[in-house]
Amino acid sequence: MEFPYLTCTIGILAAYIVGSLPFGFWISKCLGVDIRNQGSGNIGATNVLRTLGRKVGIIVLILDILKGYLPVLIGSGIIINQLPDSMLGDEKIEGTIYVLLAIGAILGHNYTFWLGFKGGKGIATSAGAIMSFLPEVLIGSTLVWILVFFSSRYVAIASIAAAFSIPILTVSLSHNYLFPDINSSSPVIIFGIIAAAMAVWRHRSNIQRLIKGEEDRFERKIKNKV
Repeated sequence: MEFPYLTCTIGILAAYIVGSLPFGFWISKCLGVDIRNQGSGNIGATNVLRTLGRKVGIIVLILDILKGYLPVLIGSGIIINQLPDSMLGDEKIEGTIYVLLAIGAILGHNYTFWLGFKGGKGIATSAGAIMSFLPEVLIGSTLVWILVFFSSRYVAIASIAAAFSIPILTVSLSHNYLFPDINSSSPVIIFGIIAAAMAVWRHRSNIQRLIKGEEDRFERKIKNKV
C-alpha cells in the first residue's frame, strides 16, 4: 500500500475550492453593497465589519474561519485514514498533509477564482486551518493578536504579529511537557514561516499606509450622555 497521492491531490483542490468561497462579498452583495468598493476594498471580515456593522462582520468572520477549519479537519481525516500502517503516526508525513490542505484553503481565500483571483488577506481562514491541527498554537496567537490590537488599535499590526507568533509558539510549546502532542515537524514549522510571510505580503498596502500615517484605527465608540 502506497501513499494516497490521488486522494491528497483531490483534498488540496477541495480545500482551495472551499477556501475560495467569498462569503464577505456574497453577503454584502445581498445587502446591496459591493464590499470591494468600500473602505479598504477587502472582502474579509474586518472591512465588512467597518462597512456593514458588527453583526454582519462576525458572521463573515465565522464563515471565513470555518472554510479553513473544515477542509483541513475533514480532508486530513480521510487522507490519514488511507495511509499505510508504516506511515501512521509519522509526524512529518501527517504534518505535510495538514500543511498542504491548509495552504490550499488559504490560497483559495486570498486568490478566489470567483472574483478574478482577487480575495482577502487570509488571517481568519489561516486561523481556522490552524485550529484543526494546532489548537494550542492558535490560542497563543489569538492572545498575541488581542494584546497587540488593544495596545495599538491597528488590525493589520495585530494580524502580522499573530502570524509571526505561529512558528515561534509551535516550537516553544512543543518543548513544554504540558503540550506533548503538538506536531512541530519541519513541514509545520515551514508552514508557520510561510504564513507569516503571506501575512506581510497581503498587508503590504496597510504597511504602506502605516508608514504614511494614513492607516485607520479601530477607535472606541463613546456614547454621548444626554
